[in-house]
Amino acid sequence: MHHSTEHKIEIGLMDQGMDNLAFAGPNAEHQLRNDISSTPHMVEDEEEEEEQEEVDKGLDLVYSLNDRPPWYLCILLGFQHYILAFGGIIAVPLILAEPLCIGDNNTAKSQLISTIFFVSGLCTLLQTCLGTRLPILQGGTFSLITPTLAILALPKWQCPVPGTGATEPGNGTSPLTSGDPDEVWMSRIREIQGAIVVSSLLQVLLGLTGLVGLVLRFIGPLAIAPTINLIGLSLFIEAGKKCGAHWGIAALTVCLILLFSQYLSKVDVPMITYKDKKWTVFHYPLFKLFSALFGMCGGWLVCFLLTVFEVLPSESDQFGYSARTDINLNAVASAPWFHVPYPGQWGLPTVSVSSVLGMTAGVLASTMESIGDYYACARLSGAPPPPTHAINRGIAVEGLGCILAGLWGTGNGTTSYSQNIAALGITKVGSRLVIQTTGILMIILGIFGKFGAIFITIPEPVIGGMFLVMFGMIAAVGISNLQYVDLNSSRNLLILGFSTFSGLVLPTWFNSNPGVIDTGVKELDQVILVLFTTHMFIGGFLGFVLDNTIPGSEKERGIRSWRKKVQEDGQGHVVNQSCYDIPFCNAIFQRFKCFQYLPFLPSYQKNIEESLQ
Repeated sequence: MHHSTEHKIEIGLMDQGMDNLAFAGPNAEHQLRNDISSTPHMVEDEEEEEEQEEVDKGLDLVYSLNDRPPWYLCILLGFQHYILAFGGIIAVPLILAEPLCIGDNNTAKSQLISTIFFVSGLCTLLQTCLGTRLPILQGGTFSLITPTLAILALPKWQCPVPGTGATEPGNGTSPLTSGDPDEVWMSRIREIQGAIVVSSLLQVLLGLTGLVGLVLRFIGPLAIAPTINLIGLSLFIEAGKKCGAHWGIAALTVCLILLFSQYLSKVDVPMITYKDKKWTVFHYPLFKLFSALFGMCGGWLVCFLLTVFEVLPSESDQFGYSARTDINLNAVASAPWFHVPYPGQWGLPTVSVSSVLGMTAGVLASTMESIGDYYACARLSGAPPPPTHAINRGIAVEGLGCILAGLWGTGNGTTSYSQNIAALGITKVGSRLVIQTTGILMIILGIFGKFGAIFITIPEPVIGGMFLVMFGMIAAVGISNLQYVDLNSSRNLLILGFSTFSGLVLPTWFNSNPGVIDTGVKELDQVILVLFTTHMFIGGFLGFVLDNTIPGSEKERGIRSWRKKVQEDGQGHVVNQSCYDIPFCNAIFQRFKCFQYLPFLPSYQKNIEESLQ
């Protein structure tokens, strides 16, 4: 960080025991100015040395991007990444089960879980082979959950009253006329599938045309912060429902996650390995890497013991019954050993304008988040900053992944997983092959039907405790974008407060007054209702408009420092730009001149460099 001259003077006076310039002597400021101006090179040299030390410390990689660890190490590290992503991926179908009206259909739940793991593995292979080619894991995204819940809250998608084929009184007319219980939730997930497929075409278009760079020019921290913040805040009802099944178990799960992730994060567990024909002891950050898994398993184990010793009630109408582990055991027994997910397994996706527009807001939020992940992943894997063509191609492949997720019917899309990127810095293994192994493992375990059914037996309050921590972290990640903004500016405080508060107030009011929108055109009513009940759309849209229309400098808005941070050049990277090239295709791209004008190919970057020279 480079300080202004005034800032250096203030720091210097504070070092002399003066907290304020007003208490300094008349010659103090003049003397200090002379001292600072006489030693500018010393300050810059010290800053350069500190930056170089940080780079050297951060790039102490065991395996860099293009390295190929032994196969057994790839499997072990790949499974580790699978476990890290486990909590975020499994949370998606568990959240959507109730609004999709799946109810007690455990077979459907296990198939949804298997499908989302299968598609996540498929998209991970696509991203690492054809996309950015960085070691980035793909999985379900919370950015699409908020618009999904808004769509399913429409009157025509309200769940029918148990035992009848009709919806709840006053909630509109259900499109279902058949008595097939599976059709109840399949018709709803087909609506979500269609919205995801069509809206994801925009993400593909942004990547293939290179428009993503143009969009980024107008989006800053004050638009991103309320958007991501409201993703977490809007899910508090879902977390409350799960925790309410037994607050004691939920609190225990939260405490265990906090214990492992924070209090024991710096405790390295001694472990034994066989290397170079001898046994050696090494220390491993076990608690830091698997905190969510250990916390969830700890809560699960307590529930199992309380169930075995009949501490928990056995009647379904008593408080605490949902904490029992034997409620859904039939799901494991009835699940097939193998179930291969396939496109259109729930039927042909349906498309409506209101659903597509609502889902588009989630797709754009996911796109902005992924771009930041690309730069972070490149730095931690020893790669240079991703060039334009790699970012464009990565966004296009993510859009393609969302389309595949829509066709397969996960009820969600895919995005880059930040927690797995952070694991690269801890394990010091940035190999692309490890993440590709993770993708293969996810596909294999997604086909294994009983594996997905096991997760149905996780008690609701344990899931609720995990949700409390996870959704809180999402909200905090949104707030963290404000570190680049001048929070002493009344302009910024107004934009932030108004956009965030409106993102909470408007959806709540529209949900409380379902019949207030009546334009005479049913489709237009649905469009307005979906958009105005999507928290992240309201907050992000207002933040975007106000930030770009109210006068303010780039420094005040945080644009300058945010871009500098996001595009921070990775000094001392251990691989060159060729790591972003598409394998086996370079000769073809260089032979034909037409490929130089496609912004998602490596030849496009070379064409720009040649024109600049």
